[in-house]
Amino acid sequence: MTAADGADGRRSWRRFDIQWIRRNGVYVALAALIMVNIVITPNFVNVATLRLQLIQVVPVLIVALGMAVVIATKGIDLSVGAVMALAAAVIPLYIGYGAALAILVALLAGALSGAVAGSLVARIGVQPIVATLGLMVAGRGLANLLGGEIKSIRDPGMRALGTGSVLGVPYVVLVAIVVTVLVWFLVARTTLGRQIVAIGGNARASVLAGLPVGRVLLTAYVVCALLAAVAGVLLTARSQASDPTRLGLLMELSAITAVVIGGTPLTGGQIRVAGTVAGALLLQLITATMIAHDIPDSVAQMAQAVIVVGAVYLQLGRRGRR
Repeated sequence: MTAADGADGRRSWRRFDIQWIRRNGVYVALAALIMVNIVITPNFVNVATLRLQLIQVVPVLIVALGMAVVIATKGIDLSVGAVMALAAAVIPLYIGYGAALAILVALLAGALSGAVAGSLVARIGVQPIVATLGLMVAGRGLANLLGGEIKSIRDPGMRALGTGSVLGVPYVVLVAIVVTVLVWFLVARTTLGRQIVAIGGNARASVLAGLPVGRVLLTAYVVCALLAAVAGVLLTARSQASDPTRLGLLMELSAITAVVIGGTPLTGGQIRVAGTVAGALLLQLITATMIAHDIPDSVAQMAQAVIVVGAVYLQLGRRGRR
């Protein structure tokens, strides 16, 4: 065996290691953190703790699944937190007509926000980060204009959605499971899912191949905003109050972090639904662990920032050095 063969072998192993970490690192980290909590966190292993963790992870998980769809197109959506606030602001305006109508209007408001973002990106050609940054500011302002101060929501339907359960499983967790299955089906079993991945991998080639790039991009942003609105509705139902000023703040950071550490690259062309779920669970468990041991929430936010930078380095840094 020559020295060149040995060098090639070492490079192959390094590439294998990086690829393995990208694919499975989030699962290893999640399992390790669970084991650490079993050892050091009192009352970690019980049904009440599991139920609480699942309820708290639901908004981040649902928003992250929508974010993953957009990131797979090589885009980004910074307006998801504002869309959540907008959905929450709309609910008190229509709750007098029943919870079903109020929720429907909130979801339509989210879908419309996504259509605006998608149109700016797909039809006008605005960079995704610029288009959604503008909508983040405008959407939050509109939500505050419509909702204003905190408003209590005393509706039996909303209360049932926020606090009810089936066989011990909360409705909000069931909604998250349904959303996860639907997104997985969209990505793995539909033409639209394959088109999303193809456009993220090479938009120019997709255009030449005759794919409806504009329509697919528009749909991706509508899906993302619609799921953000779902998260906003669930948070509102859970708290029994509409708080457009605070609801959804920094949600874009949590969603992007969950997607990236779950293995979906910011360069587009791939989407990992299971990895995104694991990423959201890992972030929730990190926050819960810090709270359980009296570590300030600000430290958890900084930890998220460090995690996303490290995940992006694994995806892009080694490639750049080569």
